[in-house]
Amino acid sequence: MLRVGSKAACMACRNLVSTNMGVRFRVPLQKLHPLSRAIHHRYSGNTNPQRPPHRTAARYFTSMSRLPMRPPKPPPGSGGRNYQQQRGFWVARLAARLLKLRYILLGSAVGGGYTAKKTYEEWKDMLPDFSEYNWVIPDFVWELSEQIDLDKLAKALPEIEEIAKLLPDMDKIGENFTFLKSLLSSETSGDPPLNATDASAAAAQDASDKQYKKQGLLGELILIQQQIQRHEEEVRRAAAANNARPPPPEPAPSPPPNPSPPQQKRKSSDKEKVDQLQEELLRTQLKYQRMLERLEKENKELRKVVLQKDDKGIHQRKVKKSLIDLYSEVLDILSDYDANYNTQDHLPRVVVVGDQSAGKTSVLEMIAQARIFPRGSGEMMTRSPVKVTLSEGPHHVALFKDSGREFDLTKEEDLAALRHEIELRMRKSVKEGQTVSSETISLSVKGPGIQRMVLVDLPGVISTVTAGMASDTKETIFSISKAYMQNPNAIILCIQDGSVDAERSIVTDLVSQMDPHGKRTIFVLTKVDLAEKNLASPSRIQQIVEGKLFPMKALGYFAVVTGKGSSGESIDSIKDYEEDFFQNSRLLRDGMLKAHQVTTKNLSLAVSDCFWKMVRESVEQQADVFKASRFNLETEWKNNYPRLRELDRNELFEKAKNEILDEVISLSQVTPQHWESILQRKLWERVSTHVIENIYLPAAQTMDSGTFNTTIDIKLKQWTDKQLPHKALEVAWETLQEEFARFMAEYKGKDQDDIFDKLKEAVKDESIKRHKWNERAMDSLRVIQHNALEDRSITDKPQWDAAIQFMEETLQSRLKDTESVIRDMVGPDWKQRWLNWKNRTPEQHIRNETKNELERLLKLHEDHTAYLANDEVTTVRKNLEGRGVEVDPVLIKDTWHQLYRRHFLQKALSHCNLCRRGFYYYQRHFVDSELECNDVVLFWRIQRMLVITANTLRQQLTNTEVRRLEKNVKEVLDDFGEDMEKKTQLITGRRVQLAEDLKKVREIQEKLEAFIEALHKEK
Repeated sequence: MLRVGSKAACMACRNLVSTNMGVRFRVPLQKLHPLSRAIHHRYSGNTNPQRPPHRTAARYFTSMSRLPMRPPKPPPGSGGRNYQQQRGFWVARLAARLLKLRYILLGSAVGGGYTAKKTYEEWKDMLPDFSEYNWVIPDFVWELSEQIDLDKLAKALPEIEEIAKLLPDMDKIGENFTFLKSLLSSETSGDPPLNATDASAAAAQDASDKQYKKQGLLGELILIQQQIQRHEEEVRRAAAANNARPPPPEPAPSPPPNPSPPQQKRKSSDKEKVDQLQEELLRTQLKYQRMLERLEKENKELRKVVLQKDDKGIHQRKVKKSLIDLYSEVLDILSDYDANYNTQDHLPRVVVVGDQSAGKTSVLEMIAQARIFPRGSGEMMTRSPVKVTLSEGPHHVALFKDSGREFDLTKEEDLAALRHEIELRMRKSVKEGQTVSSETISLSVKGPGIQRMVLVDLPGVISTVTAGMASDTKETIFSISKAYMQNPNAIILCIQDGSVDAERSIVTDLVSQMDPHGKRTIFVLTKVDLAEKNLASPSRIQQIVEGKLFPMKALGYFAVVTGKGSSGESIDSIKDYEEDFFQNSRLLRDGMLKAHQVTTKNLSLAVSDCFWKMVRESVEQQADVFKASRFNLETEWKNNYPRLRELDRNELFEKAKNEILDEVISLSQVTPQHWESILQRKLWERVSTHVIENIYLPAAQTMDSGTFNTTIDIKLKQWTDKQLPHKALEVAWETLQEEFARFMAEYKGKDQDDIFDKLKEAVKDESIKRHKWNERAMDSLRVIQHNALEDRSITDKPQWDAAIQFMEETLQSRLKDTESVIRDMVGPDWKQRWLNWKNRTPEQHIRNETKNELERLLKLHEDHTAYLANDEVTTVRKNLEGRGVEVDPVLIKDTWHQLYRRHFLQKALSHCNLCRRGFYYYQRHFVDSELECNDVVLFWRIQRMLVITANTLRQQLTNTEVRRLEKNVKEVLDDFGEDMEKKTQLITGRRVQLAEDLKKVREIQEKLEAFIEALHKEK
């Protein structure tokens, strides 16, 4: 609040004192009660041109901002001094008087009526304009006025007799004043007209008091205010008379004689009387303040009853949001839209800054009337900005922006849960390796009698980084504080610890940099009780609250006490302690502090008033800024994307989600034949190498059919028990993935948006990662495969021919692969060397010589086994050395493996051609026949196993796995939809960002327009 000069006075208050009074003195205006100063400022102009005009934001706010002036005293000397008795006949004079009586009555009636009308008009003009304070009452209360019986509410108001009990003892004060007047009049040359004047003034005052008492509660309050004014006037007169009394004359030749004991006693008695009057005046003011608080408390209870009343289906109607809630929503959107608070966000908010452990959080809790923040002894507790929206409501509750839970602030368990939740959110917002975060936590607090405003509690400013903190903690806190304070419409609530030396303050320099002229700064001195106890010079506190000690400037200065330092103190106990401290403090009693500069209640009233004043002055300008930004963004969209609809990131995600689910559903439309053909082909590609190398080739080395079949059965049984089911499920899972990816890729058409590619790929990968095949399917599949491989009965010739064709295709494929490996080993032949100009490497030359030597060996022994004997290896090596080729035995064996493989496959293919006509002998079990086609039976068994396995896997895919995959895709999409950071990573581009900005700017503009409309209605 603003300080009022000590010489300011208004003409209305000067008229209250007679100009012919014999005793005149003055008292600074700071000693007047806040309500007295409100009256002075209402009727007086700015008498000091050097001081700024009075601001309503810094005025003590009460339910009455203007009071009627006390009627002026009649001029002295009008008691019939010039009366001259005229002589005459008294009978004739009496008759004449009686004849004139009717004219006197008529004139008196006319004059009295005119005077009454004029007095009524003056009284009407002096009544306060309560329409300026309609915003104090929420909108929905006005809507309830028609449904609520006001007579019942009026009966609930306290009676005048109860209020009269709280009034000060005016008789005692009057006796003190009478005694003081008698003392002063006995030592001064008083006039007989003075007594006459006092008598006439007292008579007029008694008549005025009776008139005000007839007006009810308002008249009683006015009467108390006028009594306080009279007391202050009498104190000023007594002090001035005591100071202005001339000393007795001193003889020149001798030293001044000592005053006589009666005179010295009289002076000390006068001083004690003045002190007693000042104390009585202070008690009267405090008693008046308590009466106002009691009335406000009763008013709060009545309003709570009104808000809770459920009459005629009030709660079934749609209740409009309060003004502060509308404004808070705008700030929340801006916080999400621009976390760095750039130049676009210039909307007002109250920024609470201060040094660490200066009492910022405690002041905020006193304003919110609840202990809602986590507390610590000396350690940093506020680790991120906390935006607190204060509003009025029937219940004292708190809730977060992103949560529906309401914390009942009247219950200790809910308070503890709220503090714990705030601490968890703060720690969660801090990134790894950091100490503080710039992420804002949004909290709303509602309750009866809470002043409406939006405050942001910032981390405390530190001077040194201690152990356990990040190295950049100090700079980070400074940058966060500057980011909030550089907003030209932000109100800076600067908190200074009064119990420490002012020279140790860090935040004052920071605030003076951001607001050098102090146009939007309110200074708060905390822990004044400790300061008064510890400081040797209490006048230092007066210098602080008068703005003379710190280099910074401010709108107003406040001194508060936020408890004794115990975390278990309740808000009510802190309020009582604060009131008791200031009532007994010499800071207030000696005039170092003014009544309107103390207590957190006055602070909250002033901050709320400044906040709404700033909002009214700047909100329309900010709405115009967002309107211009919206026009620019819309123009850019029309020029770059004229045929596309404006879809933000969430809408694009929903569109992509539907497309992905459609693609998953299309998997169920794949035909069984397609599934089985793909599964059969992929499964054979996976197991063919094992069948040829580990089953068929070893078994073919046996000399008779019985050993061949036995070896085949043993190896197939081992393969089925260990590897085959796993391989089959791997093939089925890979097939499902490939088909899913193929459908997602083929779904693209002319309307397909490439902006979804990253999202679809991420959804596909995450869904496949989460999908697990049903493990019980493996056991059943193993039994089916084992039964299929044990069957050797080929029933008809087509199956025989199909087995031969399958065998021939497999062997030809293997032969082609083997010949390719041999060509790579020996290098190009003569034809390629001549035509393509290619030469062999030395290793290929050695390989080629080794191959030629081994081929000669195979021609000599066509029925050679699969492995070379050691003596054969030595023979080949010596033959090569004889031709000048040095060769390693390992190279000889490796080359032999490929050559024998080719030789075996060529013989198997020729044998396969012979078996084309062997079905007849197979039916006779190859009796009396030199032809044996057991290898054809093996390939038939393998082929049949592939067909049965593919059919089984296809059924499992279509009946179970496709649905489970669809479920996984939905879960992944739901998880991605809840993760805004994930969506930001996967859906990117200028088009997306432009649509996001358009949506935010439109939403902000619409909210601001709704808020401005409600603000105008409230005015």
